[in-house]
Amino acid sequence: MEYQSTTSIEATLLKYKTQMGMFSEMMPEFVRKFHSFTEECFKEGALSQKEKQLIALGISLHAQDEYCIIYHTKGCLDQGCTQQEILEAVGVTAAFGGGATMSQGATLVQECIHELNHMKQ
Repeated sequence: MEYQSTTSIEATLLKYKTQMGMFSEMMPEFVRKFHSFTEECFKEGALSQKEKQLIALGISLHAQDEYCIIYHTKGCLDQGCTQQEILEAVGVTAAFGGGATMSQGATLVQECIHELNHMKQ
């Protein structure tokens, strides 16, 4: 049965998962180690998982990595971040990333928040 996404954000997340699965088939040990490393990085510690997702979103914005922007906006929401907390993280990142960061924050991040919040309802 083929999965049909209902939003562009869902479609992008599905594409990422599908492509990562294909990459994993070709590079299984590398992907296993990468996932193990990132899981360790995002474990609760002195910083909460919520704080770590906000940091990751900021880095994603600065790097202009649209897949990671979507993934970490979702991560922020999954960890209980409010829209205001996410937008403040965009603002801090914009202090370093300028207009490119602001354009992604004003468009893609807000689109993610809107679509992902509607999916929960």
